[in-house]
Amino acid sequence: MTPAPHTALKEWDAQVQALVAGETALLIRKGGIMETHDGFEVEHRRFFLYPTFLHQNPAELRPPFAGRLREDPQPGRIVLPALAEAVAVYKVESLEAALALEPYQALTAGAIERRFQYRNRPWVHALLLRVRPLREPLVLEETPEMLGCVSWVPLGEVEAEAGAPALPDSELERLQGELEQRLKVQTS
Repeated sequence: MTPAPHTALKEWDAQVQALVAGETALLIRKGGIMETHDGFEVEHRRFFLYPTFLHQNPAELRPPFAGRLREDPQPGRIVLPALAEAVAVYKVESLEAALALEPYQALTAGAIERRFQYRNRPWVHALLLRVRPLREPLVLEETPEMLGCVSWVPLGEVEAEAGAPALPDSELERLQGELEQRLKVQTS
């Protein structure tokens, strides 16, 4: 058994599916409506991925990812499919730089811009993730503490066994180099 983190990061189910399948390794985050006024912060470097069905918007997913939209397969339960580790975290403070990341993740340019401008604080976090699908999804009963528009959800003591990364380290290193080049070019 891999030592499991005690926290999960909520993200749209369609994006979680894409991460677990190795179709992407990047998330662009701003935070939920119940976050502090400072917005989303990367509070944890290792965490479970918590697919949420709330607020998923087909118009904000790029066409290759729109087919991943689905109804909640187990209402009242949370099915955690993977562990994730933040390999790199970037605070992106230029809209042009944030939009340059569009090809590397599931959101449309319009969704990235909306997140960037949310709460009149112009920035987003871009998280490059090493995702390791669980050998068996971790299924938890949904509790009131798990609900709401927050990013981080405490889980308490849980155990899970993760498999191999969805993307090999060489691919993550290549992606990290490309992301850093795009961010450098866009912010210079």
